[in-house]
Amino acid sequence: MFAVMKTGGKQYKVQSGDVLRVEKLAADAGEKVQFNDILMLGGDTPVIGTPFVAGAAVQAEVVDQIKGDKVIHFVKRRRKHGSKRTKGHRQQLTLLRVTEILEKGADKSGVKAAVGAGSVAAVAAGAAEAKAPAKKAEKKDAAPAKKAEKKDAAPAKKADAAGDDLKLLSGVGPALEKKLHESGVTTFAQIAAWTDADIADMDEKLSFKGRIEREGWVEQAKELAKG
Repeated sequence: MFAVMKTGGKQYKVQSGDVLRVEKLAADAGEKVQFNDILMLGGDTPVIGTPFVAGAAVQAEVVDQIKGDKVIHFVKRRRKHGSKRTKGHRQQLTLLRVTEILEKGADKSGVKAAVGAGSVAAVAAGAAEAKAPAKKAEKKDAAPAKKAEKKDAAPAKKADAAGDDLKLLSGVGPALEKKLHESGVTTFAQIAAWTDADIADMDEKLSFKGRIEREGWVEQAKELAKG
C-alpha cells in the first residue's frame, strides 16, 4: 500500500519504510509524528480524497533535523545606478522514516500531528483561542448579552496591540499592510520565519510578484524583530 500525503505545500508518494526529506517540522529526533492530509491511498482498492481521505494518516519517525543543499540567489539590476546582490540559502528540512500508513482511525491513534516549525506560534495562538471561548461560554449563561458581546470584542483589540508596524518594511504601505493583516500576518517574527515555500505561497496568494525577495523582507524582519 502507498499513500499520497501533503505537507509544507508539497505532495509526497510514500510507502512504509521510505525515508524522505520534508519542510522543517516542530519535532525532535526520535519523535513520532502523524500526517493527516492524505490525498490518496493506493492498493487493491484505491481511495481518492475530496480533497483528503477521511480517517487516513501517515505516521513517521523523525530521524534528524538537517539542511538542504546551498542555493545561490543572484540579482543584478542593469541601470545607470544599478546594483547586484548575491545571497546564499540552505533550506531547513526534517528527515523522516515512514513507519505506518493508516486507512482509518487517525483521530484515535494518539500520535501528535506533524506541524511545520514556522507554524508553531500560529498553532499556540489557535490553542489559546480554542480555550478562551469555553470560558466565555460558562459566563454567558449568567451574564447579560451585552457583556458577552464586549468580552468577544476584547481579544481582537489585544491582537491589534500585539502586532508590529509592518510599514517599516521596504516597499510596504498601508494597502500592503492591510493585505498582510487579512492573511494573518501581523508581526515581524512571522515574516522572519518564512521558508521558501511560505514566500512562494504568499507571492501567489497576494500577487506580490517577487516583491518579498526583491525587497528582502525576511532579512529586514529578522533585524526588526530583534528590536
